Amino acid sequence: MIYTVTFNPSLDYIVSMDRFELGRTNRTTGEQMFPGGKGINVSIVLRNLGIESTALGFTAGFTGEQIEREVQKMGLHADFIPVDNGFSRINVKLKDYDGTEINGMGPVIAPGDVKKLYEKLDRLEENDMLVLAGSIPKCLPDSIYSEILEYLQKKGVLFVVDATKELLWNVLQYRPFLIKPNNHELGELFEVTLHTREEVVPYARKLQEKGARNVLVSMAGQGAVLADETGEVYMLAAPKGRLVNAVGAGDSMVAGFLAGWTEKKEYAHAFYMGVAAGSASAFSELLATREEIEGIYGNLKKE
Repeated sequence: MIYTVTFNPSLDYIVSMDRFELGRTNRTTGEQMFPGGKGINVSIVLRNLGIESTALGFTAGFTGEQIEREVQKMGLHADFIPVDNGFSRINVKLKDYDGTEINGMGPVIAPGDVKKLYEKLDRLEENDMLVLAGSIPKCLPDSIYSEILEYLQKKGVLFVVDATKELLWNVLQYRPFLIKPNNHELGELFEVTLHTREEVVPYARKLQEKGARNVLVSMAGQGAVLADETGEVYMLAAPKGRLVNAVGAGDSMVAGFLAGWTEKKEYAHAFYMGVAAGSASAFSELLATREEIEGIYGNLKKE
């Protein structure tokens, strides 16, 4: 079983407008609202690919209730923990303005709430996968992901971490199965700027030296790189297509990779599936469907 954890889920309010101007009343030409958060996105794409997962996380207030309703409508298996202080965040995303967005803070998660999460994590068994993805509320320490990995390390769980800065750095000692920084996040860890796929490779290797088994680096229009634990390096240019919505593309890449690995236990196949899923979501209004992912995968294999 795959479990995803989203510490700070959201309602993503995605708006389109003809022109955005500061200091003016701006009116939308289109609106969409979805449950958001990186772990939830991973679970959605896994479901689209026919793979079951359980979405864990914290919700609060009326927005938390709506997140749970929307997730249930999508057919996901979710086991969220309600908290009392605050409300789940609303993220406003301006669809036509190159990733411009305003993200909320999220609720206060108390020590007792975290204890409830650990109780749910106790059900994990050997070879289950645990995906820790995205940001955390300010009330939690940057060590929270590494504390979870330490707690579960003797269970034989495969850890997947999609996070930045200290959240990512702190988990490396526990040998996560997969980490997925983008090239900017990877460069930030080492205080360098990385533009090309070739430039990414030595820094992905450095993260492996620190403990990561497999490092998948997304690079938007430059494609992606995988440094796997066997010593192989895979690179792909970005598939051709029109960027429609970049929200969730990286999460889709993680889901595609895990789906590919689950299917064949081959890193090349998992990498191609990851790139196909990430690109399919970027080229779609919504998170990618199986048909969209398989269409791009087929084209990648022909190149």
